[in-house]
Amino acid sequence: MRDLAAERCRNHADREAAARCPDCRRHFCRECVTEHDGRMVCAACIASQRDLPDAAPRRRFSGTARTAVVRVLRLAVGLLAAWTSFYLFGQALTLGRDAVHDGPVASGATPIGAGEPSANPPSPETQR
Repeated sequence: MRDLAAERCRNHADREAAARCPDCRRHFCRECVTEHDGRMVCAACIASQRDLPDAAPRRRFSGTARTAVVRVLRLAVGLLAAWTSFYLFGQALTLGRDAVHDGPVASGATPIGAGEPSANPPSPETQR
Protein backbone atom coordinates (compact mmCIF):
# COMPACT_ATOMS: atom_id res chain seq x y z
CA MET A 1 0.00 0.00 0.00
CA ARG A 2 1.38 3.36 -0.97
CA ASP A 3 1.74 6.26 1.43
CA LEU A 4 -0.99 8.94 1.27
CA ALA A 5 1.62 11.71 0.91
CA ALA A 6 2.88 10.10 -2.30
CA GLU A 7 -0.62 10.12 -3.85
CA ARG A 8 -1.95 12.97 -5.99
CA CYS A 9 -5.43 14.45 -6.25
CA ARG A 10 -7.56 12.84 -8.95
CA ASN A 11 -8.84 16.25 -10.14
CA HIS A 12 -5.68 18.33 -9.53
CA ALA A 13 -2.53 16.47 -10.49
CA ASP A 14 -0.24 19.17 -9.07
CA ARG A 15 -1.66 18.78 -5.52
CA GLU A 16 -0.96 16.02 -3.07
CA ALA A 17 -3.86 13.98 -1.77
CA ALA A 18 -5.32 14.85 1.61
CA ALA A 19 -7.95 12.11 1.82
CA ARG A 20 -9.24 9.01 0.12
CA CYS A 21 -12.95 8.69 -0.60
CA PRO A 22 -14.27 5.60 1.21
CA ASP A 23 -16.84 4.93 -1.54
CA CYS A 24 -14.83 5.13 -4.76
CA ARG A 25 -11.39 4.65 -3.12
CA ARG A 26 -9.84 7.52 -5.10
CA HIS A 27 -7.52 10.13 -3.64
CA PHE A 28 -8.43 13.82 -3.49
CA CYS A 29 -7.07 17.14 -2.20
CA ARG A 30 -8.78 19.18 0.50
CA GLU A 31 -10.86 21.15 -1.99
CA CYS A 32 -12.30 18.05 -3.62
CA VAL A 33 -13.63 16.27 -0.53
CA THR A 34 -16.44 17.21 1.80
CA GLU A 35 -17.36 15.88 5.21
CA HIS A 36 -20.65 14.00 4.94
CA ASP A 37 -22.07 11.87 7.79
CA GLY A 38 -18.73 11.97 9.58
CA ARG A 39 -16.75 10.79 6.52
CA MET A 40 -14.67 12.64 3.94
CA VAL A 41 -16.43 11.92 0.61
CA CYS A 42 -15.78 13.23 -2.90
CA ALA A 43 -18.37 15.37 -4.71
CA ALA A 44 -19.10 12.65 -7.31
CA CYS A 45 -19.99 10.09 -4.63
CA ILE A 46 -22.20 12.60 -2.80
CA ALA A 47 -24.03 13.33 -6.05
CA SER A 48 -24.50 9.63 -6.79
CA GLN A 49 -25.85 9.02 -3.27
CA ARG A 50 -28.27 11.91 -3.64
CA ASP A 51 -29.67 10.50 -6.89
CA LEU A 52 -30.24 7.03 -5.40
CA PRO A 53 -33.64 6.38 -3.82
CA ASP A 54 -33.59 5.64 -0.13
CA ALA A 55 -33.02 1.92 0.14
CA ALA A 56 -33.70 1.75 3.84
CA PRO A 57 -36.93 3.15 5.26
CA ARG A 58 -36.60 5.91 7.78
CA ARG A 59 -36.54 4.88 11.39
CA ARG A 60 -39.46 5.76 13.53
CA PHE A 61 -37.19 7.04 16.31
CA SER A 62 -33.90 8.78 15.78
CA GLY A 63 -30.93 7.91 17.94
CA THR A 64 -31.65 10.71 20.41
CA ALA A 65 -35.33 9.81 20.76
CA ARG A 66 -34.46 6.15 21.30
CA THR A 67 -31.90 7.19 23.92
CA ALA A 68 -34.55 9.29 25.69
CA VAL A 69 -36.99 6.38 25.72
CA VAL A 70 -34.33 4.08 27.17
CA ARG A 71 -33.52 6.62 29.88
CA VAL A 72 -37.18 6.98 30.86
CA LEU A 73 -37.57 3.20 31.04
CA ARG A 74 -34.46 2.88 33.19
CA LEU A 75 -35.79 5.57 35.53
CA ALA A 76 -39.14 3.79 35.81
CA VAL A 77 -37.47 0.46 36.58
CA GLY A 78 -35.26 2.12 39.18
CA LEU A 79 -38.19 3.80 40.90
CA LEU A 80 -40.14 0.55 40.91
CA ALA A 81 -37.19 -1.29 42.43
CA ALA A 82 -36.75 1.39 45.13
CA TRP A 83 -40.48 1.34 46.00
CA THR A 84 -40.50 -2.47 46.16
CA SER A 85 -37.50 -2.59 48.49
CA PHE A 86 -38.98 0.03 50.84
CA TYR A 87 -42.33 -1.78 50.82
CA LEU A 88 -40.72 -5.14 51.66
CA PHE A 89 -38.61 -3.51 54.38
CA GLY A 90 -41.76 -2.06 55.93
CA GLN A 91 -43.48 -5.44 55.78
CA ALA A 92 -40.49 -7.03 57.52
CA LEU A 93 -40.70 -4.42 60.28
CA THR A 94 -44.38 -5.09 60.87
CA LEU A 95 -43.76 -8.82 61.22
CA GLY A 96 -41.45 -8.30 64.21
CA ARG A 97 -43.73 -5.73 65.86
CA ASP A 98 -45.61 -8.19 68.12
CA ALA A 99 -42.44 -9.56 69.71
CA VAL A 100 -41.31 -6.07 70.68
CA HIS A 101 -44.67 -4.86 71.98
CA ASP A 102 -45.42 -8.02 73.97
CA GLY A 103 -42.52 -7.37 76.32
CA PRO A 104 -42.69 -7.00 80.14
CA VAL A 105 -44.33 -3.57 80.07
CA ALA A 106 -47.16 -4.67 77.79
CA SER A 107 -47.80 -7.82 79.84
CA GLY A 108 -48.62 -5.84 83.01
CA ALA A 109 -45.32 -6.13 84.85
CA THR A 110 -44.23 -3.17 86.91
CA PRO A 111 -41.76 -0.97 85.03
CA ILE A 112 -38.31 -0.58 86.46
CA GLY A 113 -38.27 2.06 89.16
CA ALA A 114 -42.07 2.36 89.39
CA GLY A 115 -42.41 0.53 92.74
CA GLU A 116 -39.61 2.36 94.55
CA PRO A 117 -40.39 5.30 96.79
CA SER A 118 -39.26 8.60 95.43
CA ALA A 119 -36.47 10.47 97.21
CA ASN A 120 -38.33 13.75 96.78
CA PRO A 121 -42.02 13.28 97.48
CA PRO A 122 -44.26 15.67 95.60
CA SER A 123 -45.37 18.68 97.58
CA PRO A 124 -49.09 19.10 98.31
CA GLU A 125 -49.19 22.21 96.13
CA THR A 126 -48.11 20.35 92.99
CA GLN A 127 -50.68 17.62 93.54
CA ARG A 128 -53.65 19.91 93.11
